[in-house]
Amino acid sequence: MQYVDSATVPRDAASPEAGQSATFAELSRRVREEGLLDLCPRYYLAKLALNTALLGAGLTAFFALGATWWTLAVAVWMGFCGGQSAFMWHDAGHKAMFRSKRLATAVGLVHANLINGASFGWWVNHHNRHHSHPNHLDRDPDIGRRTAIFDRKQYAARTRRQRFIVRHQGVLFFLLLVCELFKMQMTAYRTIARRELRRPVLEASLIASRAALYLGLVFWVLTPWQAVTFVLVQQACQGVYFGMIFAPNHKGMELRDGEAESLSWLERQVLTSRNIRPSPLVDFLYGGLNYQIEHHLFPAMPQKNLPRVRELTLAYCAELGIPYREVGLLRSYAEVASFLNEVAAPLRARETG
Repeated sequence: MQYVDSATVPRDAASPEAGQSATFAELSRRVREEGLLDLCPRYYLAKLALNTALLGAGLTAFFALGATWWTLAVAVWMGFCGGQSAFMWHDAGHKAMFRSKRLATAVGLVHANLINGASFGWWVNHHNRHHSHPNHLDRDPDIGRRTAIFDRKQYAARTRRQRFIVRHQGVLFFLLLVCELFKMQMTAYRTIARRELRRPVLEASLIASRAALYLGLVFWVLTPWQAVTFVLVQQACQGVYFGMIFAPNHKGMELRDGEAESLSWLERQVLTSRNIRPSPLVDFLYGGLNYQIEHHLFPAMPQKNLPRVRELTLAYCAELGIPYREVGLLRSYAEVASFLNEVAAPLRARETG
């Protein structure tokens, strides 16, 4: 396994020097001229302070309410806070926050391992490969780790239980998002056990500390049944939040297959990605990932600069005649569900026919 962590992520994985096309080089030039790739550490310090305040508010409410079923509202809130903290490890992993590699890694480890029980080292490796080969049936690990299929040729590799899910994936995909955080945590345990990380002891220690502190507080303050329900609700809400953030980004967009790469870097990122139409609320809830096209073109770009880059990218794609997909929030999920159902429909017909 090739180890990749935040210390080795290139500052601009989409630079012409990285072997991209001259077509992309022109867009990159326009972006650089406006200083949009410059880091914004003060912005991220404010974001980190806000996330700390959100978590602090949740903890205050948890202790203030005590052993009551009303704490389930706090569980929902903490699921939301966990999702917000994931944006911090995401941007730290892309080195979009600070110049210091150590500081970026520290932010990632705290927000992934200590706050969420996930593995920052595994995630960076996984996510970098996704950025290099978005929506590629064999090379994109975000496709490979899903039970859902995106092309019918994937059906043969599924087990009997998985095939039932696949046949009804237009609906079950969204229902199973409740397990998304749990799956990431289980992946962390397996990756650490196989020692496939640069820092297995550190990552394991942070995850174990998180589990001890989290479960200790929950079972100390709440009754056993309340504690179990609190954990389940928090995990489920955060899993759904994770899934709803990532689901619209690529599913239902152009798929790629085979060894030959016929698309330029610009086309590869634009044609395989979908934006959600921005607004102040959408930008906050999605942590800038609603600008998925721009994020894939410039993964090391600070979140606050994505709206302006969207304007530049829209204009540039219009000049070149490259389709640029951006839809409203509800429409994005409708497109995902429709695509998954379309892939599964012939399989359902074959099983019932």
